[in-house]
Amino acid sequence: MPGRVISPYEQVPVTKADLDWAELVTLDLSSFDQPGRKEELVKQLEHAVRHVGFFYVKNFNISQEEVDRQLALGREFYDLPLEEKLKYHNLAELESGEYNGYRPAGLRKCYGQHTGVQHSEVRRLSHPTASPSVARQHQNNRGVQPEMPQGSRCKAPPPVRDSARASRRRSAARSAEENKKVGELYTPGHTDLGSVSLLFRQPVAALQILSNERNWKWVKPQDATITINTCDALTALTGGYIESSVHRVRTPPEDQAHIDRLGVLYFARPNNHVVLDPLNDSPVLDKLGLTTNQFTELGEHLTMEEWVKKR
Repeated sequence: MPGRVISPYEQVPVTKADLDWAELVTLDLSSFDQPGRKEELVKQLEHAVRHVGFFYVKNFNISQEEVDRQLALGREFYDLPLEEKLKYHNLAELESGEYNGYRPAGLRKCYGQHTGVQHSEVRRLSHPTASPSVARQHQNNRGVQPEMPQGSRCKAPPPVRDSARASRRRSAARSAEENKKVGELYTPGHTDLGSVSLLFRQPVAALQILSNERNWKWVKPQDATITINTCDALTALTGGYIESSVHRVRTPPEDQAHIDRLGVLYFARPNNHVVLDPLNDSPVLDKLGLTTNQFTELGEHLTMEEWVKKR
């Protein structure tokens, strides 16, 4: 019996609204092996993770066609009847900190109202790099941090099943009246609990970050990029050296407000048994006196699993 043919995902036009866009660094991985460029990339990355918490990456060897294929699969899943999707939903597991499976729209509320956001998540063990070269750049970049010897590696425990997950999310378009009831929000301001979050390019503007001036700035969907933000676990492990940025998802601008927003994301986090104390073998953190974090200052030494459940 022939398999079902899935129609291609069609990217909608970008907004023409004059929005207050955030100015974010773009890291071009194609320049990694060029003389002098590695150090320049590290400087860009250092600024982004210390002062902003968000940045773009391009030339990461995953084509837009591959991303669109994942968006098409997400579209097909969310178009299934609710009773079919609920076969993959387990509320008890969700409440225990297990994010695998389907989460229907009614679980998330804002101002006491349902937001219309659906999630489907699959646990993964490996990072979503499309070629060994990208993985090699990620590994080698660890040794170009300030005052760290070239080629050094972070000590990491062997992988376990809960280290990362892939996610597809759909935020259903709402009426103006519905938007008003929830304060024009799909997701209120928050930080992510893991290491890094990756949002693959999709054209509907809705993501905003809170600037250092405490203003909300829109994150522009840039062609052929991944939008990356650093998260709570990295802030804890670096004693605050790396920033976990506050962000939110709000109603798209008027010319896109009628469109369902479908996203493909990847959430990485430390293994469950990793203790979120500041690293004790970093010359950089020692020099800056970053030897405590919000947990240790309260006498707590939380593992990643404990932090997930506490959040």
